[in-house]
Amino acid sequence: MKDYLETDVLIIGGGIAGSAAALRLAEQGIEVLLVSKGKDYTRTNTYCAQGGIAALPEGEKAGLFAGDIIKAGDEFNYRPAVDQAVGESRRLVREILIDKIQVPFSMKGGEYDLAKEGGHSTRRVLNVRDMTGRVIQDRFNEYLQKLPKLKMLFQHTAVDLLSYPHHSTNPLRTYQEPRIIGAYVLDQKSKKVARVFARKVVLASGGLCSLFLHSTNPEEAIGNGIAMAHRAGARLANLEYIQFHPTSLYHREADSFLISEAVRGEGARLQNLKGEYFMEKYSPLKDLAPRDEVSRAIYEEMIKNGNDYVLLDLASFARINIRERFPTIFQTCLRYGINIEEKPIPVVPAAHYSCGGVLCDLNGRSSIRNLYAVGEVSATGVHGANRLASVSLLEALVWGVKAAEDILATIADDKDPYVIAEVPAWKYPFPQEKLDPALVWQDLVTIKTLMWNYNGIIRTVKRMERAKADLEYLKHRIEKFYQQSEIGNRIITLRDSVQAALLIVEAALRNRVSRGAHFIKPDES
Repeated sequence: MKDYLETDVLIIGGGIAGSAAALRLAEQGIEVLLVSKGKDYTRTNTYCAQGGIAALPEGEKAGLFAGDIIKAGDEFNYRPAVDQAVGESRRLVREILIDKIQVPFSMKGGEYDLAKEGGHSTRRVLNVRDMTGRVIQDRFNEYLQKLPKLKMLFQHTAVDLLSYPHHSTNPLRTYQEPRIIGAYVLDQKSKKVARVFARKVVLASGGLCSLFLHSTNPEEAIGNGIAMAHRAGARLANLEYIQFHPTSLYHREADSFLISEAVRGEGARLQNLKGEYFMEKYSPLKDLAPRDEVSRAIYEEMIKNGNDYVLLDLASFARINIRERFPTIFQTCLRYGINIEEKPIPVVPAAHYSCGGVLCDLNGRSSIRNLYAVGEVSATGVHGANRLASVSLLEALVWGVKAAEDILATIADDKDPYVIAEVPAWKYPFPQEKLDPALVWQDLVTIKTLMWNYNGIIRTVKRMERAKADLEYLKHRIEKFYQQSEIGNRIITLRDSVQAALLIVEAALRNRVSRGAHFIKPDES
């Protein structure tokens, strides 16, 4: 990678949101560079998504779907965003996923075999059994590889957004409106940082739930995009609303493997280790209650009974062919000695999805000129205080396309996007200290443990204040570490992790109202 690159649009992240934006732009002749820090296209939350993508079925009124989203979001949703997601769902799923990249959604009797998940009042979730995200990501990758205007670079990490006036050596930029002009990007193999200049930048870098000790996300999901946007001065919103998935596989070797919400949609029920089915004590919706309610119920049962997990019983209630409907879950559990056709699955909650992020409008525009945010890195207002199952892929698809369409309509307006000579090349520390991986690993474990114990499923003010104090101390130490160490993916991950974690805790402390996925329990005196 040379000292600098130029492109029309830089997209940071390659999940469904970044892929949808890249597809729309590149097909219209816009030069696009997509960078991803993962080793290949599979290292995204999209690839890990099992359940499906919700879309408005033929014959259903939009108000019913929107109402389910708002009810799950504890009525904290931005209604225009909800209406856009629902209103565009049928068209864009058909146009992009079905007709263009040809995702083979499950069929039954010549019709789409729609699933019902927690919080949905009817069946409206398109799925490819329990591997929907994987298939969507595969099909996107196959299609994107054919687009001549698109270049994809894996194992390339965005370090910081380039902006005026901050990165300009021209003092007169001070009088201009702040704007994003690209990013510093690290080539992980060469350990060289290049300036990538772009007329528009799309943040599609995913979520941050791997900041928690137990997470369903790939390890890359630590909030890089949110940390970068914050350093650039973008507005953030709703970071306190972290959704915990109620059911990840409890096994020391399983690495928090997700047991899809669709399993409960097909009749599975939760029971404690005494054999009691307990969800009716916590919600009239029982096992199909929204995720925050189910996660807290499981947590309470674990604490009350002194257990490390609960059980999810599909075998006793399924009216389906289990290994056909859930082949990935069946095979994975079997690998760990659990035959889900015969016995319950041990499960625990795990951090799963961030409902907040970089605040953006209906076109994905952030508060800084030329910067867009799409997918889980963004805060559109669709999810409110808690996400309805299978709406994440839908939101990412819709806003990926909307951002691309806005860029197509406006990219020619900026006559003076950037001046390369004004922006200095990356400055490496001298002397560069070799990175000690043990120090990085210990700090990352400390951050994850702090977030899980003090800012997790059930929070108290005292716990959050302790988390803030500890993270502030860590941040100070890590910043010094970052400035002295040789640049690399590990030190970038550590720096962004502590910054993103602190942003979450500060947001949670500012909001003393329990709502949705942000639940504050009174401190015990």
